[in-house]
Amino acid sequence: MELSDQYTVALEMMNAENPDKELVFYLLTDAHESRDPQATYALSTWYLHGEYVDKDMAKAIALLSAAADQNVPSALYDLAVCYENGEGVESDSRESFQLYLKAALRGDEQSVYEVGRCYYYGFGIAEDRVLADIWLDRAEELGIKEIDEPE
Repeated sequence: MELSDQYTVALEMMNAENPDKELVFYLLTDAHESRDPQATYALSTWYLHGEYVDKDMAKAIALLSAAADQNVPSALYDLAVCYENGEGVESDSRESFQLYLKAALRGDEQSVYEVGRCYYYGFGIAEDRVLADIWLDRAEELGIKEIDEPE
């Protein structure tokens, strides 16, 4: 996935000591309109968390969905969390699991853990402790904290 110039500049500016958020927002919006999936994801997080703009779950979900459709791992993960918690969308454990799985297969390390957790508890997928152990072992290898087994 190639990053647009606007997104690259926006990213550099946000890492500065005192970022010009108005300019960063403009650059992200421009890059999003040019179909840069990373910019679309970045912009979604602004609406998701109310960064510079008012928190707007409808806009956040629309942007997250657009970035997820382009297989941006972090967007897939964040959208999975929204479906799991019913934030901005109706709660849907199956959709949440599928998004975690897509994110994990595209390199999102936290999602590796979440897939294992879903298999462990049967969240959105049939409970399967063998598959849960495989995914959770991999998550542990990646440095992601393993879940505590129920007593």
